[in-house]
Amino acid sequence: MKYLIIIFSALLVVACKKEQPNVLTTTPKDSLNIVQDSAKVESSGKILVETIAFPKEIKECSCYFAKSKADFEAEKYIYADDAGKTAYMKLDGKRLAMNLISSSDMEADELLTKEIENDDYKISVKGKKIKGEEALLFEGTITIEKPDGTVITLPIYGECGC
Repeated sequence: MKYLIIIFSALLVVACKKEQPNVLTTTPKDSLNIVQDSAKVESSGKILVETIAFPKEIKECSCYFAKSKADFEAEKYIYADDAGKTAYMKLDGKRLAMNLISSSDMEADELLTKEIENDDYKISVKGKKIKGEEALLFEGTITIEKPDGTVITLPIYGECGC
């Protein structure tokens, strides 16, 4: 009889126990806000580089580059210059004509370097000659930097010639 009372008491304790909420079925709201906040930080500070038509201002010698050989053949240029004075690009929705600070001699060098700078961007073009006939073909990179520290580097393919 003693065992019967103990068993009955144990059943009452178990039966009357309140059900606790399942921890796995609740979603913490704070973690969702943290993810959204960090996504906003990551998406800011980008540089939009758009294609341009070949500039009408360029009359003679020029260099012009696309992101790839296929884009170059399709005339989807992202950069053009008049081989010494002015560089043209479309950055962050604005077509820009910027002064070249320095440019290597395309005829003499296997390597091409150009430096362009204005109040909003610092641009560096580096390329290696891959073919040289009437026009010189180059492959390389273009690096664009904003004063806030945002930097983007893209591959380039294009030519320089007269």
